[in-house]
Amino acid sequence: MILHKRGRILRATPAIRSMVAETIITPSDFIAPLFIDEGENLATEISSMPGYFRRSLDLTIKEVEELWSIGIKSVLLFIKCKDELKDNTGLESWNPRGLMQRSIKAIKAAVPGMYIMTDVALDPFSSYGHDGIVKDNEIINDETVEALVKMSVSHAAAGADMVAPSDMMDGRIGAIREALEDNGYTKTGIMAYSAKYASCFYGPFRDALDSAPGFGDKKTYQMDYSNRLEAVREALMDVEEGADIVMVKPGLPYLDIVREVKNAVDVPVSVYNISGEYAMIKAAAQRGWIDENKAIMETLTSIKRAGGDLIATYFAKDAARLINQ
Repeated sequence: MILHKRGRILRATPAIRSMVAETIITPSDFIAPLFIDEGENLATEISSMPGYFRRSLDLTIKEVEELWSIGIKSVLLFIKCKDELKDNTGLESWNPRGLMQRSIKAIKAAVPGMYIMTDVALDPFSSYGHDGIVKDNEIINDETVEALVKMSVSHAAAGADMVAPSDMMDGRIGAIREALEDNGYTKTGIMAYSAKYASCFYGPFRDALDSAPGFGDKKTYQMDYSNRLEAVREALMDVEEGADIVMVKPGLPYLDIVREVKNAVDVPVSVYNISGEYAMIKAAAQRGWIDENKAIMETLTSIKRAGGDLIATYFAKDAARLINQ
């Protein structure tokens, strides 16, 4: 048989496969989410996220130092607010002596080069577990945006490099950008959760921060998973309002959305490989159904191949170690 084209030639050995690989991931592609709690020398494993922990600030700093040592350049901070500090206004979220603000300062002092991103949303601070202020069983938009602005400015004042509004309220990117400019934080970036879908895969995350909604669901502000064009509209609006990076969340069930958004915008696209996706791989690996390390690398490569420039993932440390081997 004489063939003029043989595709297998470029698959024949590990050397040629690596030479012609179209998608390469590195540790600097990853954003490592970190859950922070009050206390000292405290590490609480999240039951639905085996191998992942909510740590006190002292242990978080050690974790950040380790992440930096293996090539991870960015962390995304989430804090667990004490129940007695939760209310319907988000007041604790912009407390200059709050856990988030103290964490930003301490991490920046310990690892000055680490790029610190911070979650901006009210659900960890809300007595209702919602991302916004509640009035008559409705999550109200404009008053929530005012709270998010105060939170963002307080994070910038503490030294955050980038704020990451994850709430999906209308107009919050423009309002935050204006406030950062007005207060002199012209170097603080915004990573907008532009296409954040109402997903069943968030469950383990809500376990981590005890932030499940106390009533109803989040479908009046998070997106309907049936929709594609809406994601592009949201991303374009956020770019127009001043977002430096736009995000698609979740990751694996939304790779088509990642590509649509990537094709539409002229800013970097981040993707959140979320807690439910992490938990599924962990559960299948524990049962011997899949090879965990191979599943991690295949998953993260698929996200970057789809158009994700940055990947927020709970596998960041594991993947960096695999890449560095």
